[in-house]
Amino acid sequence: QLQFVESGGGLVQPGGSLRLSCAASGFTFDYYAITWFRQAPGKEREGVSCISNDFGSTKYADSVKGRFTIFRDNAKNTVYLQMNSLKPEDTGVYYCAQRGHSGLCGGMRLDEYVNWGQGTQVTVSS
Repeated sequence: QLQFVESGGGLVQPGGSLRLSCAASGFTFDYYAITWFRQAPGKEREGVSCISNDFGSTKYADSVKGRFTIFRDNAKNTVYLQMNSLKPEDTGVYYCAQRGHSGLCGGMRLDEYVNWGQGTQVTVSS
């Protein structure tokens, strides 16, 4: 069973950058796809970016393509989300989670993910 701890969030001005970390423990995480989700106040949780643990492929929501990059450090059992050119609409709580049934990213369906972390707050504001 994987356990996740998210960190790296904070307050940043529009156009700034943050790097989020998703540290996994309890099990080797290269069996499963790992996805970053975010939830803005009053809105549904949405998939942001996924990295496949089967093939190393990645997937991004259209809203973050060209600005965000997902990558992993297998030695540290950690998945990162590098966020550049941040916008106010990127504000929310960012979570990482394991896809329960596949190492492939698929469509980042919320109901396919398990072992959610507590999340880290990202606030983009001037």
